[in-house]
Order: sequence, then structure tokens, then C-alpha cells
Amino acid sequence: MSMDLELGRKIIESLRSRFDEVAVSIVTRDNVMVKLWNSEPSVVQSWKITDVMLRLAKNRRLFLLEYSTRDPEALLKDVEELPKMAEKIEEAEIYAPLPDPGVVKPVEGGVDPIALSARNEPGKLVYRMIDAALKYNVDRVAGTLTLGYETRAVLNSKGFEASESKTSVEAYLRAFKGEFSGHWAYGGTRLNEPKLVEVGDRAGYLATVSNRKVDLSPGKYTVILSPLVVGNLVNYLTFMASAMAVIMGYSMFLKYKPGEKVAAETLTLLDKPRDPTLPGFASFDDEGVETFDKPIIENGRLVSLLHNVSTASKMGVKSTGNAGWMFPHPWNLELSPGELSEKDLFKDVEKGVFFSNNWYTRYQNYAEGVFSTVSRDATLYVENGEVVGQVGRVRLSTSFPILLANTTGCTRERYDVMWWEVRTPSRIPFLVAKDIMVTRPEI
Repeated sequence: MSMDLELGRKIIESLRSRFDEVAVSIVTRDNVMVKLWNSEPSVVQSWKITDVMLRLAKNRRLFLLEYSTRDPEALLKDVEELPKMAEKIEEAEIYAPLPDPGVVKPVEGGVDPIALSARNEPGKLVYRMIDAALKYNVDRVAGTLTLGYETRAVLNSKGFEASESKTSVEAYLRAFKGEFSGHWAYGGTRLNEPKLVEVGDRAGYLATVSNRKVDLSPGKYTVILSPLVVGNLVNYLTFMASAMAVIMGYSMFLKYKPGEKVAAETLTLLDKPRDPTLPGFASFDDEGVETFDKPIIENGRLVSLLHNVSTASKMGVKSTGNAGWMFPHPWNLELSPGELSEKDLFKDVEKGVFFSNNWYTRYQNYAEGVFSTVSRDATLYVENGEVVGQVGRVRLSTSFPILLANTTGCTRERYDVMWWEVRTPSRIPFLVAKDIMVTRPEI
């Protein structure tokens, strides 16, 4: 960590006299990844890389630069050329100076010593995942287990300087049985072996829950969405909760004001940067503002957009500690639990579709929140509370206002999800929504 801080100090001293403001964010990731193929570990990779991000301001002109390097010291030569370019760019339309540094209370408990030591021998964990899936007599499994250690330092010419460290555990597994497959994932800062076993167990179960294929007619159904699917959609939803997305016109929240109803009353969506069990936690944002836990949606009503100093100045509010120098963003996401029991999830469903996983989530209209997403892996047709069979690949086509308003419940059980399709770590229940359009994709 001291090396990152020292590099940041050198960069600031190199540029301080030639820019009005200099801010540096340095993130170093040291990862070990095991890739699985054909039910065996196939590749073990380890890598360490440093990302250096710069925010430079001069006469209301902004430079935002990002470097990924294995030789951070080489950046000092590159930044010497930047002042020559400053007068060639236009003034920023949305700009506010960096805030004066304040007191930041650190988030404690983000480093798990067990996760750190497991990086030396990840194989036994991988085999526990594999064995949990193979007990369902699946044909094969594939996936990854990544154990990471990350340090983050933020410094600026206003005098702010802080750093923190975290561990991360990210696992996903896909199990295959004939033409069907199942998938599950986990993401956290702690090494929780039962959670890794659960990844394999659920992937194997979903691949074998039904060996019958059924046709599905396009129409409106009750949809039951797994935490993987809900996590993916919530990640997209909170992109639109960024104040910059609203300013740019890429958000359904354009037409809502704080306090207005945007979802069913049972739904509460939180940004939880101070939860050290989820790997997105942060004590401070990129502008040196102390983070705090906050509702984005509470009991179905919009509470707050996510702001940095510039968007807050534009909208006449205060920063929410979510910088992103350009685009405010959430740190960790948490969707409130409901009253449903997972074991009774299908009980009251007359005609429904269960989505265990998804991909190809695409917007058709940002301002209206219209989107579609395509099912992946186990997708089940449910009738009168019973699984009838697998429907293959289908498309969920709706809008966030409809999906949020038509949500009838969530489970008490929640799961920590982070993988390729859910990059903001999320604690998520299963979700049930009525009258949602399901069609066949044209791909």
C-alpha cells in the first residue's frame, strides 16, 4: 500500500504546479484464478496489475485518464506531456472543484486472512465445487474460482490521502446434462466453503431439475427470477440511478422526483458501501468524500440519485459519496428480503416461467426503461405450482417501471452474487412478478 501512496504523491507533485487540481486513484489487484473445464481444473493463473486513474483540471477543463500497467513508475514520464494538451480541449459542461478533505471513518474487516492463505492452494476448494455438482450425475462442469487481494489509494492536490485493502472470492460453475445446463455464482470478501459448495450443488440441481423439453407460446406470464437474474437487472437499474445517466437522458428516472412511487411498496434497494462482506465496499469515493449506506428506492419510492460533486452541484444537492469522477456509481447493492419462502416459490404460480440465468440484456428505450434479456441455462415452465419442463431459450421483454410495479414478492433468502453478468456485488433474493411478456428470441 505504501508503494501506491508514494506513486500517487510523485504524480501529484509532478503536476501540481501546472494544473489547478490533480487527483489520483491507484488500484492494484493481485489475483489467483482457477479455470475449470470437463470437470477438472484446467488452468491456474496469477497476475498482478495496477490501474492508475488521473483527474486533472485547469480553467474548468478536465482530463480523465486511465492506465493499466505492470510498471507504475513508467507513468511519471507520460504525465509530463499532459500540460501541453490542456488548452486544446473545451471547458467541461458539468464541473465542480474537488471538495476540501474531511474526516473519513475506515470500513473495518474487509480483509479475510483465510481467503488470503487459500490463494496458495486453491485446488481443494475447486474440487469441492466440482464434487457438489457431480453428485447429480451431470455430464461435465465448467467455471472459475478467483481469489483476489486488492489495494486502493486515492490522493489529490487538496490534501486528501487515504487507502484501504480488501479480499475477494468470486466463483461460478456451469453444469451440463445432455442439452440442459445449470448455473450458479457467488461473490464476497470472505472465503465461505459452504457457499462454494452451494455453487456446485445448485448448478448440478438446475441442470437436472427436468429432462423434459416443452414448447412455450409467447405471452404474459408470472416470472420467477433467480438472484443471478435479479442481480443483473438491478445492476442495469442502478446505472440509470446515476445522476449522470439522468443528465445525459439515459434513465427512466428522468420523469421521477424523489418521493414519487417507482416500484411496488415491498421493494427497497440500497447502496451499501460500508458493508465489508461485499467486495465493492469503500470508505471513501474517488473525490475523497466519505461514503455512507443509503436507499435508492425505499418502500417503492425513489429516495435519491447517486451523485459525485459535479452532478450534485448541477442539481443543487450534496454528493452522495458515489464518485466516479465522471459517472457516479453504486458500490454494493442490496435488495430487501420479502416474505416468500424459497421452497414455496412456485406454490401459487398458475402459469409462470422461472429464469435461473440470463444474458444479452439490452435497452430499447433508456428514457422509458424498456429492455429485454435472454434466458440462459435452466428455464422452466411452471403450471399450477409444478415444474412442467424446460422451455429452452426465451426472451423477457418489458420495462423497469412495469417489472418493478408488477413485483408481487421476494424471498426471505438472499444470495451474494458477483460474476461476469453482475459486476457490482449484490445481495439479492428471488423475485416474482406478474404479467410480464415472454417471447422467443430471434438469435
